This record gives sequence, C-alpha cells and structure tokens, in this order.
Amino acid sequence: MSESLTRQPGPSLLHLDSSADRGSVSRGLTGSFADIWRSAHGAAGYRHRDLSADPVPLVGPAYVALGTRVERHGVVPASRVEALIGDAAEEREWALTRSLIAEVLAADVLLFGVPMYNLAIPAALKAWIDRVSFPGLFTDPDTGESLLRDTRVVVVMARGGGYGPGAPLEGLDFQTPYLRAYFRRLGVAEEHLHFVAAELTRAGDIPTLAGFQGLAAESLAAAREAVTALATRLTEPSLATS
Repeated sequence: MSESLTRQPGPSLLHLDSSADRGSVSRGLTGSFADIWRSAHGAAGYRHRDLSADPVPLVGPAYVALGTRVERHGVVPASRVEALIGDAAEEREWALTRSLIAEVLAADVLLFGVPMYNLAIPAALKAWIDRVSFPGLFTDPDTGESLLRDTRVVVVMARGGGYGPGAPLEGLDFQTPYLRAYFRRLGVAEEHLHFVAAELTRAGDIPTLAGFQGLAAESLAAAREAVTALATRLTEPSLATS
C-alpha cells in the first residue's frame, strides 16, 4: 500500500457524516464547520466521507482473523501488518482498513455528524468505528503513546427528542457517553474532545412535540453558535497543528 499512516504537514480536517437524511440538522451543522475551516485553510487539507452514501463494509471473519494474529504480536506497526496476512480475504480486509486509518492519522481535526438513531449512533458510523479500530494502529510502537493524543475531535449530534436535564428521556442519551469512552480509549485527550448537540429537531413535524418548537429553535441556535465558535478556534494554526 502506498498511503502513509502518519500525519502529513499542514492543517487537515477529516469530515464524516453519518445521517441517512441529506437535509439533516447534523449535516447542516458539520457543513457550517467545514465551510469555516475551508475559508481559513483552503481545500487541500480537507476530506469529506459520507458514511451513509458510501458505507464502510462490515468487518468479516478475515478481518477478525488478521486482527487476532496481529494482536498476538503486541503493538505491530502498519508496515509489518502485510507480512502477517494469511490469504486473499485478509488482504482485501487490510486494504479496506488501512486506507481509512490513514485518513484518521493524517487529520488534525476529526469532525463527526451524528444523528441519534434509536438512542444511539447510526449503524453507518458504527461500521466505520469497528473497521478503523484495528489492533494497535493508533499506538506508537516505540513509545506506547497514542498517535491521537494531539488530535481534536468534534462530535456534532442531532436528536429528535429532548435528552437534557429534567427531560422525560434524560439518561437515555447513549451517543455522548459511548463516543467519549471510545475516543478516550484511543488516547484522545479529554480537553480535545468537543460535543455539540441540537435537541428536539423533530418538533416541527411530530404532533406530540409541537409544543416544544420554541425550545427546539433555541437548541439549534445554541448548537450553531457552538459549532461556529469551535470551528473558528480550531482553525487557529497553534491549535489545529499543535
């Protein structure tokens, strides 16, 4: 494989959307972030992946077999994985996986658009997470440190109902705790994790939520403001490339 699994010079943004709705709130918010980023840095370091329109294949038996074999050797650098491939099926799985991991490691900022589906994240995003979570490839084999320790992660969420303090569905938000735990386990620093949520996004078209349209508008306005502030701050060279 020719792509590098190391961070490239210059600020870079990997933008991933996972909503099946082309006009979704999460897509609109991540699009605003990306617009601010491109205005500051141009398009050279920007990459967009639509996980709904172009889904990542689910991991299969060959992925598991290769990952297990690699893990038995401890922390294996990407350059040594090919030597452990056992057959053509494993080679195909590695080709699909390596390119996605390369995108992550090349990015200074990871931007995720995440609608709430059935209290959690979309299957399209989970398929991406399962594939990029190949054993050891986010760990420096020489130091044991995470290769994502300086990466900024921005998760922009949209929820049809209300899940905040005092809401009837409070405590049923399984997006935020899951994604926070996942990225922290990969070694992303807590201070580099940013979560923004727009709630009650279905208040305009679900009759039982009609009384919450004012709160929905306030939540969306606050989310837009937060996304703009984050995009502006993270486009500063000292933050985006540190």
